[in-house]
Amino acid sequence: MAGTLSLCATPIGNLGDMSPRVVETLKSVDVIAAEDTRNSIKLLNHFDIHTPMTSYHEYNKIEKAHTLIGQLQSGQNIALITDAGTPAISDPGEVLVAMCNEAGVRVTSLPGPAACITALTLSGLPTRRFCFEGFLPPDKKEKAEVLEDLKSESRTIIMYEAPHHLVRTLTELYEALGDRKITLCRELTKKFETVFPTTLKESLEYYKTEEPRGEYVLVIEGKSREEKRAEEKASWEEMTLSQHMEYYENQGIDHKEAMKLVAKDRGVGKRDIYQALLDEHENE
Repeated sequence: MAGTLSLCATPIGNLGDMSPRVVETLKSVDVIAAEDTRNSIKLLNHFDIHTPMTSYHEYNKIEKAHTLIGQLQSGQNIALITDAGTPAISDPGEVLVAMCNEAGVRVTSLPGPAACITALTLSGLPTRRFCFEGFLPPDKKEKAEVLEDLKSESRTIIMYEAPHHLVRTLTELYEALGDRKITLCRELTKKFETVFPTTLKESLEYYKTEEPRGEYVLVIEGKSREEKRAEEKASWEEMTLSQHMEYYENQGIDHKEAMKLVAKDRGVGKRDIYQALLDEHENE
């Protein structure tokens, strides 16, 4: 029988957050695939885990995935850990999981710490709806596309950033999104944990004199629905009725349903839209 890949969440700072189930699994598997074996050996030594390790990281994620899947198919059980937190979240582990699924290899996840969720719960911003962006792409064109998408994002946005890129990223977010509420979290679960609720504009002022230190999680307010509706209304007011209908019909919405949506947008009845469209076509 083929083995199982176990995704094992490890502490993001406080070793007390290591679950007994993860410790037991790391001791029982045949091999542990770790993002950085030099970093992970300290964790394993602390919990008296002596399972052999192999490296699995961004630069060998595809080639090494084939090797690991071969071992799994031969019956070995493998645990995957990242430097901190939950594997496969903004992490090369997502590639290994996808390839395991394609190969029919069983994957299970042992839940535990995740910096993105920890920061979200501390942020004081809405938690019912949120999106996770990880790190902004280094490519300028791709980054511009992501920032453009985020302009209309109404969910709370979670991102990661390194200290030496923090000011640049805050500047780009401010230029793209305007002034929004933001909570900056660093050293999560550690002795000097910092949760800093502020705004994008005020954060830029703050870091003019303060040097960013440690890895950051940024939790950013989404665009309010009222603001979105106001912008949509402004764009609809610039459209003719026919253009407004085409806006919905081009999304695959049938004519009658599109008419209902246009009527709702404009705050009038469906019959009014029907008659106005007739008048519009007669005057063409």
